[in-house]
Parts: sequence; C-alpha cells; structure tokens
Amino acid sequence: MRTMDFKMERPGLLEAGQKVTVTEGLLPGSYYYVIDPSLAMSANFKLKDRLYVTEGEVEKVEETPRGFYVTVRFDDGK
Repeated sequence: MRTMDFKMERPGLLEAGQKVTVTEGLLPGSYYYVIDPSLAMSANFKLKDRLYVTEGEVEKVEETPRGFYVTVRFDDGK
C-alpha cells in the first residue's frame, strides 16, 4: 500500500472512496502524476519513488490555508 498527496485547486471535484486513474508525466530527472481528467496534481518524484500503478482510491480530501489536498491510496503490491 502506498499513499500520495495531490494538490486540487477547487473543492468538490473528488470525494473519499472515489476510484481514480492517474497519468504519469516526465520531467528531466523526475516524474509527476495527474488525477484524470486534470483534477489534481502531485509533487515531483525521483525515479526511485516512481509509481508503477495507475489506479487508486481517494482516502481523504482536506482543505488547508494553502488549498485543497487529496490523499490517494494505491495498491502497488508492496
């Protein structure tokens, strides 16, 4: 099991228990992930922290002073 946080710009786009699919983006030396269809975006991850599955479940959605954050749980087989 692995969890990953995503930044979401507007409330109400995702809710706990919802199944999501992510798309991987490549930058020089790192990867990032977007919850489809462009609902939220992750931080950048180095190769050793790369995600190898594309489907997960929203664990929680939180509002903070910096915006909305979505925690997604992935079953990566570890």
